[in-house]
Amino acid sequence: MATLNDVAIRAGVSKATASRALNHPALVAPATAERVRVAARELDFVPNRLARQLALGRTGIVSMLFPTLSNAFFTPIIAGAQDRAEELGLYLTVTAQPLAAAAELSHLADLARQVDGFVVVAPRGDDALVTRAMALRPSVLVDREIDGHTSVVADTASAFAALMRGLAAAGHRRVVFIGGPDRSWQNVQRTRAIEHAARTGGVDITVLGPAEPNFLVGQSLAQEVRASGATAVLPYAADLGLGVLFELVRSGHSTLGPASSSPGLIEVVGVPDSPAVAVDGHALGREALDRLHERLAEDPHGSPPASTQQRLPVPISQAGPHPTHSPSPAHSPG
Repeated sequence: MATLNDVAIRAGVSKATASRALNHPALVAPATAERVRVAARELDFVPNRLARQLALGRTGIVSMLFPTLSNAFFTPIIAGAQDRAEELGLYLTVTAQPLAAAAELSHLADLARQVDGFVVVAPRGDDALVTRAMALRPSVLVDREIDGHTSVVADTASAFAALMRGLAAAGHRRVVFIGGPDRSWQNVQRTRAIEHAARTGGVDITVLGPAEPNFLVGQSLAQEVRASGATAVLPYAADLGLGVLFELVRSGHSTLGPASSSPGLIEVVGVPDSPAVAVDGHALGREALDRLHERLAEDPHGSPPASTQQRLPVPISQAGPHPTHSPSPAHSPG
């Protein structure tokens, strides 16, 4: 098996220069970095990532904390983070940690001694508790913002506001928004954005919820939707919308296709064959790992790092049978 010294000899540089070229290419001349990379490829050199991290006083391991592993929305976030971790030479672990009680901090403190940093997904955890957890190691928050902490968020609130403006432009004057779970940061942001868009668009908005984002809850709310006199319903989550749609169709108050052209029928947004919010979970995971890598590269003896709050744009998919991510239960773990 080739060693770093073999690569250095092949490239005609010192071992130290070869190490810099592979680990910090910006510190050497571009031609030198390329020569070392070519030599490494030709020799099938595999760097010892663990040894490199230990030399820096680190484990080379980072952990993603999720409230549950049963929520399908988290899957692409994990995949994106995993891809980026491999590119950055880090090992990624995934842990179910709801951050719902202070007693969890003891377990997290044990985990913190084994990892370099955390990516924290805690949509409903108390701000103070999440802050204490993030103080254990350099951390990045995903899909939620807390003042003073670095975060990466899918800007679904702006996308939902755009959906509301679309309903207003289509002539809807009474709309129901079915909110998401209680204490969900994303639900608060979406509700505010939708209410503002409704006011500016001359729409009378009725907000139902908070509600757990599942099919049965959607079914149970269909009667309230009908009683509101709304001509359209915008659900926080796809499963909520499907439950509402099922009951509306069964009672003759909606159709499986777009209802806007059928007088007297209620249109359900965010279900198949309607516009939907399309979150790129893979990009969200990659960006979170990038921000954590930046935190890990900071000088521990320097000035306290400035927090950054990054919001990724979220497009709206056009009507079709399989929306990428309609208003989703992703931000409402069980």
